[in-house]
Amino acid sequence: MNLIDNLLYQEDIRRVAALSLPWEKLKNSSVLVSGATGLIGSFLIDVIMYLNQTQEIKCRVYALGRSEEKAKARFGYCYDTEWFLFIPYDINLPFVRDDIGTIDYVLHLASNTHPVAYATDPIGTITTNIIGTQNMLDFAYAHHAKRCAFASSNEVYGENRGDAEKFDERYCGYIDCNTMRAGYPESKRCGEALCQAYIKQRGMDIVIPRLTRSYGPTMLMSDTKAISQFIRKAIAGEDIVLKSEGTQYYSYTYMADAVSGLLYVLLLGENGEAYNIADDASDVMLKDLAGTIAGTVGRKVVFEIPDAVESAGYSKATKARLESKKLQALGWKAQYNIKEGISRTIEILRS
Repeated sequence: MNLIDNLLYQEDIRRVAALSLPWEKLKNSSVLVSGATGLIGSFLIDVIMYLNQTQEIKCRVYALGRSEEKAKARFGYCYDTEWFLFIPYDINLPFVRDDIGTIDYVLHLASNTHPVAYATDPIGTITTNIIGTQNMLDFAYAHHAKRCAFASSNEVYGENRGDAEKFDERYCGYIDCNTMRAGYPESKRCGEALCQAYIKQRGMDIVIPRLTRSYGPTMLMSDTKAISQFIRKAIAGEDIVLKSEGTQYYSYTYMADAVSGLLYVLLLGENGEAYNIADDASDVMLKDLAGTIAGTVGRKVVFEIPDAVESAGYSKATKARLESKKLQALGWKAQYNIKEGISRTIEILRS
């Protein structure tokens, strides 16, 4: 079964499409999405295609990604329609398309987002978040985009200084920039600063959704985040492997809630502002997350020492919970808590 044919997955799409958002802003518009086959980008595109079908918003999606084969497999249901165009592209190269006119919205979602990628491709991790961001902003400026969205990360907050239970959008914790692992959070910070520079110098309209640790049935099987490894083990009917004491206390977001938050920021957020996408009901310690996933499939949690590559890519933050009052003030609220999101993810992927 293709993911798009799964009834639970279709329900997720319908629930986002039913939100009280100003969908008319997308009517007869065009949207360019980098990272189109990723966890966030792929679900976002599915939502837009559903709106095209049910509400006739006639929004054309230009989907950017490295693999045309992967895109055809993922978006086969809409690949040859007039509302979808896949463009094979390396985000680190200048993006010039004379055959594309005005683009209304540009969403830069492409990024390395898991520990092994940070450790094995530290250069690509940094360049995607800095050079790739500049390429997308230059393209948006040249094509007169109404608005851009740069998908940032909870990792911009660094380590908790011990003075905050949650991070609001103005918090700034410690990062040792002279390390390989700093490449991801520091390049996300730089990407945000680059957005502010384009707002000031070129008069652009840019918003910054800050995503937290996201998961869901659109996750890539190559993803090495702890939650993704736990879910893969659960689907395989194996014990959940915990590679630390599990006292890390983080915010997590189910795919559908992450995308709905992104849409609230894109369609209702203020120019230049950053917004945390997170919810209290999905804040959990890693050991409890492992236990929840193990319990869902009737397995147990076992401990294993991480190898050198895994250790190098792990975040050093032990407490990173995000405050989302700013996003909630726009009208957003999460629809799934951590237990519901995990249960849906496993059930969908198992089928």
